[in-house]
Amino acid sequence: MAFVYAATRTPFGRFNGALADRRPDDLAAAVISSVLASTSLDPALVDDTVWGCANQAGEDNRNVGRMGLLLAGVPVSVPATTVNRLCGSSLDAAIIGSRAIDTGDAEIVLTGGVESMTRAPWVLPKPSRAFPAGDASLVSTTLGWRLVNEAMPAEWTVSLGEANEQLRERFGIGRERQDEFAARSHRLAHAAWEEGFYDDLVTPVALPKGESLARDEGIRPGSTPETLAGLAPVFRSPEDGGTITAGNASPLSDGASAVLLGSERASAAIGRDPIARIAGRGVHALAPQDFGFAPVEAAEKALRAAGIAWDQVGAVELNEAFAVQSLACVDAWRIDPEIVNTRGGAIALGHPLGASGGRLIGTLAGVLREKGERYGVAAICIGVGQALALVLENPAAEGAAA
Repeated sequence: MAFVYAATRTPFGRFNGALADRRPDDLAAAVISSVLASTSLDPALVDDTVWGCANQAGEDNRNVGRMGLLLAGVPVSVPATTVNRLCGSSLDAAIIGSRAIDTGDAEIVLTGGVESMTRAPWVLPKPSRAFPAGDASLVSTTLGWRLVNEAMPAEWTVSLGEANEQLRERFGIGRERQDEFAARSHRLAHAAWEEGFYDDLVTPVALPKGESLARDEGIRPGSTPETLAGLAPVFRSPEDGGTITAGNASPLSDGASAVLLGSERASAAIGRDPIARIAGRGVHALAPQDFGFAPVEAAEKALRAAGIAWDQVGAVELNEAFAVQSLACVDAWRIDPEIVNTRGGAIALGHPLGASGGRLIGTLAGVLREKGERYGVAAICIGVGQALALVLENPAAEGAAA
């Protein structure tokens, strides 16, 4: 069995915000150092590192997981790979690491992910022939489709926002519900910080001039459904039924997360008891434009793998890529919305693509401990029509697996 022994993340910075000057490999190094320092583990005992990153077009190239290890001063004998499942990259890293432990291929695996959407570069495609006479265009790699293959059907390659406007039409989820959900995310995230929930889950990042970023930059405590209602739709005009705004979708963000996994017997080497057990895993795919709805079946698969049902789940961490897709998933699961993202979600906290899965794991483990619940689900939608989900079990809960 694979267990979570420690988890941390940086505060998530706004696009062009406090972390804009921090390279992604430096952000990775910061959380690697922090999560290892929270244990008594000799870093040389880490069997492998699985790191997530969605972009890998700039400073996060050439296996950013390995670069993060080297910059963190971890022994050069510790290996690393970097995986890319877009928004699900660090959740995928944890799934891969947990499988290695379950099969006996490893005892201790360091996982996590990083993304600097601010520093994601523009790219200039190479021409098919040398020295073309015409102009060439730079392409932003920050988010979404780029350099699209002309063989792709047009309905697959719509923007992420347009895909979710289509989801809104399909399920009849109006603007008012979306804004209410977004305002709740900000309110709960602010309360979580004020109550100290994130104090042990977040590693401050040093900034120039002796300053540091200690809290997520995107939280707006004053957000209400009424203030959010004043924002204009981004992807469709109001006349065309547009409902998705900068206020009810996750922002562009920078940040990193790390999760230390190990077998049950690794506890002695790590020097602490596990904080969660990975009880089930699920992956699902559907049409690319329907990606926001993919967590529904991914979570069902993870629950079946864990041998439990929704009525045994006490907490859900669902990445809030868009309010509308989050609502569609919660509605489909037929669960109590009040158990979802009780400490805020990505709309408020931010969504640095490669780092969000690690955030979900750390937060979910913390919520399960806080509430004394036994089982929780972490789920994330992924561009191009995919999703991942994990079931975590709280080892301290009554009836938990030994």
